[in-house]
Amino acid sequence: AEGFKVVIAGAGGAAHLPGMAAAMTPLPVFGVPVQSKSLSGQDSLLSIVQMPAGIPVGTLAIGRAGAVNAALLAAAVLALYDEALAARLDEWRAAQTESVAERPSNEA
Repeated sequence: AEGFKVVIAGAGGAAHLPGMAAAMTPLPVFGVPVQSKSLSGQDSLLSIVQMPAGIPVGTLAIGRAGAVNAALLAAAVLALYDEALAARLDEWRAAQTESVAERPSNEA
């Protein structure tokens, strides 16, 4: 895993990829369940989250939200050792916070 510090693995159905990646590397692995037609990704979620002891996989939400959060979580891990990345992540989070209205608006 030369050059890599974290792995993000998206998988659908039986979702073997995140677990197999975690079994083959000492790096942190974040699994993102892919939404499917038959079970809406719940089968993938359960496959990723139910890893045996000793093979940890950080499991995120199903679909796009999980993919975005996996990227942010990976950035947070990398930012522990990269001050410039930490500053950019802090700026992004501050912008997210500022984009939320302090009070709900009645405007449609």
